[in-house]
Amino acid sequence: MMIKIAVVGSKEFMETLLPVAHKLEEIEIDPYIYLHPAESSELLKRLKPCDFIFFSGALPYYMAKEIREQLRIPSTYLQQDETTVASSILSVMYHQGIQPHKISIDLVDRSFITNVFHDIGIKESPQVLDYKNMLWSKDEINRVMDFHIAKYQSGEAHLALTSIHAVYDELQKIGIPSERMIDPKQSIIHGLQDAKIKAELAKSHSATVGACMITSLELREGLLEQLDFISKELRGSFKKVDEMTFILYTTRGDIESIIKTNMINNLFASIEGTIAIGFGYGKTVKEAEQNAKIAQSFAKNNPIDHCFYILTSDKELFGPFPKEQRVQSLKNDNPELMKIAKETKLSPANLSKIIQFSQSHPSLKFTAADLSEYLQVTRRSTERLLKKLVDYGYAHICGEEMPYQQGRPRAIYELNLPLSLSF
Repeated sequence: MMIKIAVVGSKEFMETLLPVAHKLEEIEIDPYIYLHPAESSELLKRLKPCDFIFFSGALPYYMAKEIREQLRIPSTYLQQDETTVASSILSVMYHQGIQPHKISIDLVDRSFITNVFHDIGIKESPQVLDYKNMLWSKDEINRVMDFHIAKYQSGEAHLALTSIHAVYDELQKIGIPSERMIDPKQSIIHGLQDAKIKAELAKSHSATVGACMITSLELREGLLEQLDFISKELRGSFKKVDEMTFILYTTRGDIESIIKTNMINNLFASIEGTIAIGFGYGKTVKEAEQNAKIAQSFAKNNPIDHCFYILTSDKELFGPFPKEQRVQSLKNDNPELMKIAKETKLSPANLSKIIQFSQSHPSLKFTAADLSEYLQVTRRSTERLLKKLVDYGYAHICGEEMPYQQGRPRAIYELNLPLSLSF
């Protein structure tokens, strides 16, 4: 499975990574380069669809925390370890003849350097500043700068070894001898391979929590046995909320699976009497439960005896199933979405649906038929929507497929909509 990884880092980091990228099987690298780690947040706002976000270090990772935590994409950063520290110190000793205890060092965790000193029998204490517990800002970077400057001016250190490329650049400007911490190529390869595994795991486990809430509007025998049958298909178990209401926790993937195969119609048709059913998705069990409750309230107000609604964590309401599959947004206030809607002359509701499709579709690539099926509109209408997105650069044709021996090939699309639209 091809995994697209957005890599956020400095120009120097990319110069190390890109020449070895060909060694990464089934990994597509999408680089996002900053001049200063503080820019990592802004880069995330312009992020295109991907399966994983990989930061070149802990600093850009933590400085992008606010935006990063709003994205539904797993992320990590290149871990430093004793190998990183030992390689960097060996380089300084070999090329510049400076002893390890005369180097001022900043890094994530001071234990890495103390372990190296201990392992090779250096009795002197290392001159180290770690930023394991720092609340990162530009002021903190100045603190790292001040540490190296003070050590050099006092004569305690003859050279600064920094993990932060922006600090290296500033130290060079003021004439303080400095080197960047080496990112061993093998460490980068292993880090990206680990990111690929995490991305695949997130996909396969359908990480979003799902909840199903069922209320029987009339007491009758046999309901528990029928619920038990449904719970087996959803791979969960119902919990009694009150005499009339039950809730089940499962995953979004399991819910979508029984909907896609139409198995759900047979399951709920087997329940006698009037029932109201709501499915909810969320990043937490609590959010999924709340969304299931809201979705169920729509079912209660629907005259159909057996129907259900789905409410996603993006407040997209789907239903009523099985007779209709309309989609309506209960929330449409993203200014970037409104801007794109105005530019492309697409309604915010349609854009929201397309974004929701991209989040639930198993691949970043799709056909007009895939989107048409999701939106429950004609193929021609879907192609008109996609043409507008392509014309304004928010989607592009990345290939084509020939599902049948005769006829025209189908275009394969990929969206270029910023991930910040799903906040």
